[in-house]
Amino acid sequence: MSFWWCTDHNAVEGDGSCRAEVRLGPYLTADAAQHALQSVKERNDRVGAEDEAYENG
Repeated sequence: MSFWWCTDHNAVEGDGSCRAEVRLGPYLTADAAQHALQSVKERNDRVGAEDEAYENG
């Protein structure tokens, strides 16, 4: 089973019933979906730092 984080409802869903535009995932566990926003922030921070390092040599 897959899980998603719904940004409309700020909740984990297991059936993917909300529109794809407002879902993050799929995740393998409900716990991973629960932390989706944190995971996205960490990934964006990491990629931003990598981009900055590349641009600044």
